[in-house]
Amino acid sequence: MTAGSRSHRHVRAPAAYYLYEGGSALLNALAFTLMLVFQVQVVGLSPFELVLMGTVLEVTILLFEIPTGVVADVYSRRRSVLIGTAVIGASLLLQSLWPVFWPTLIAQAVWGIGYTFVSGALQAWITDEVGEDAVQPVFTRGVQLALALTIAGTVAAGLVGQLDLRLPMLCAGVGYLLLSLALLIVMPETAFRPMPKAERQGWRQFGITLRASLVLARRRPLVRGFAWVALFVGLSSEAVDRLWVAHILAAFTLPPLAGTSGTALWFSLFGLVGTVLSLVASLLANRLANRRLNQLHPGGLLAGLVLLQVAGIIGFALIGSVVVALSALWLRDAARALAEARRSAWLNRSIDSRSRATTCRWSASLDALGQVVGGPPWVRSPADVHSGRTDRLGDP
Repeated sequence: MTAGSRSHRHVRAPAAYYLYEGGSALLNALAFTLMLVFQVQVVGLSPFELVLMGTVLEVTILLFEIPTGVVADVYSRRRSVLIGTAVIGASLLLQSLWPVFWPTLIAQAVWGIGYTFVSGALQAWITDEVGEDAVQPVFTRGVQLALALTIAGTVAAGLVGQLDLRLPMLCAGVGYLLLSLALLIVMPETAFRPMPKAERQGWRQFGITLRASLVLARRRPLVRGFAWVALFVGLSSEAVDRLWVAHILAAFTLPPLAGTSGTALWFSLFGLVGTVLSLVASLLANRLANRRLNQLHPGGLLAGLVLLQVAGIIGFALIGSVVVALSALWLRDAARALAEARRSAWLNRSIDSRSRATTCRWSASLDALGQVVGGPPWVRSPADVHSGRTDRLGDP
């Protein structure tokens, strides 16, 4: 490869990565800022059904993370990302067009399948394209761009949601399909070499790649440690992620805002404030502690960020003031955003390219397992829900 083509590759690949990170952040904010409000007020889901949605999603991720990782490692990471992006768009369209229980449940599974095609493959792809030593700044800029466009998506969700709570998801679904078409045009894949057809052995190759990633996870304490962290983070996060909106709606009275009932605007405002705080935290951290953030072995930093997430969850659960409770939740989200880029860069630098996407999936799979186990125990039983005992969600 000539110096000119290598330079061109290094320009195009980050640009395509930023397109995905920024575009998906904008569309995710548009779809998910009011999704839980939509599921409570339009679909009419109970607290138990809300957690059931999360459980189905995480079980799907748990089942598909490793197989789709092998697809990315054997065939094409670019192709895996393109498939996942289109499938996510289809899931959002399904949920917005048929806002009743079963299509909503099916949409969770479809979204989970789409997510697994992107998860790990995107990070492995950009690491190969720009090189292990240069990927940390790309991850960091991607997170900052995603946070900035999340602000735009959150504002758009609040405005569009005033017309109809289904519209933000409908627009996001169409947007994801358009994003997959744009990536088809601009996303390069020059560093990855797919396995030659003569060497592919079907399901046997799946087992070979899977065993290679397992051996790596056992032999490298870093990979094993990240897997345990992912499990415990998943255990702690699912109940909060699925029930925080329902908890706010049940535990606090939100006054009218701008001459409307205020629900869509209030939750758009909550999402906007949280995103702005995460973005400011990321920018300040890069300015004040850039060297520490980009160090090769940020173990102490990541441990501190995990402790901040734990403190935020505990604060949200125990504090009775809506402002302080939301502040605790925003602290958790800011720490999670800061940790994600550092974790991705550190992990991808420690993994062999041939099994990079599959090995990255182990952390995601254990996070999903933690959410499956950690979600249902925190909600009342179905009998309690159907008897109407849904007041004061989150109380003992």
